[in-house]
Formats: sequence, structure tokens, C-alpha cells
Amino acid sequence: RRQAMTHELQPVHLQVLDYLSRANRFSDTPLAVGEYLGLTKGNMSQRINVLVRLELIRKDADNFDGRVVHLTLTAAGKRLLASAHPPPSWRDAESLLGAKQVRSLEEPLAELLQALIAANGFKTFGQCKTCRFHQRLNRQPFCSLLKVELDLEEADEICREHQPFAA
Repeated sequence: RRQAMTHELQPVHLQVLDYLSRANRFSDTPLAVGEYLGLTKGNMSQRINVLVRLELIRKDADNFDGRVVHLTLTAAGKRLLASAHPPPSWRDAESLLGAKQVRSLEEPLAELLQALIAANGFKTFGQCKTCRFHQRLNRQPFCSLLKVELDLEEADEICREHQPFAA
């Protein structure tokens, strides 16, 4: 909260910037951001308008469907996110624990979050490479759900169509 206030934003604005920095081309729409954050369409629209007005993100029409809007971080948005996320208090806590201990917590915490998501019936919004539809065709990442080739970096990005492998 403190970090957001430093930039005259609300915490949700930093969450939007963080999400967009990790979202793929299928997941960078206002609807997807709202789904990810659990916000209504109207609430999300207001948050996005603030970020557009501050020139931290821009809206671009989809090349194939003009009704679809993609959200992209601007250079100013990337700089703000880099300075604000993770917040200094998080970095301080990491240095107190040590890199090895922080890494040892990552997997159990990720498993706990996945269990909470499943128990509540929420969408997973995981990285493409962890999705049951992620494949490789001719050494190229491929989404078998959307039937599209993916750029190499998209395999590491968040997708709203994500479905985890069956347990």
C-alpha cells in the first residue's frame, strides 16, 4: 500500500501493471485483467482509465477484431513497476531470510495457492508452459486449445485460458 501511495496510486493499480507485465497476447485485455483481479467490468474500467491517463499503459485495438482492446505497459509504466515491485520491504525480508530459504518456500507456497484456487473453483491464470494445452511443434511452443504457434517468451507468460494438468 505504501509503495502505491508513493506514486499516488492505489495498490490495485500496481497489481494491474504487474499482471500486464506478465500476460500474453490472449490475456492482456481489460476483461482478462478484471477476471485475474476479481473486479467487475466497471471497476476495472475505472482503474484502467487512471493508468491510461497517467500514461502508464496504453490501449491498442486488436489487429483482427477491432472490438477487442489490448493493454500494454508504456516505458513509464515499466519504470514505475520496476521501482515499486517488489516493494523495498519485500526485498529487505528476502535479504534477512536469504536467497536459499526464499527459494525453498516458493514451491510449497505455489502448491498452497494452486490448492486454494482449485478449492474455490477459480481460474488458474498460469504460465503457458504449465498448461495441459501447451505443446511443442517443430521445437516451437504451440497452444492446442487456441491452435496457434506461440513465441518462445509466451511460454513463460500468464494465460487466461490456462488449465493445469490433471492431478
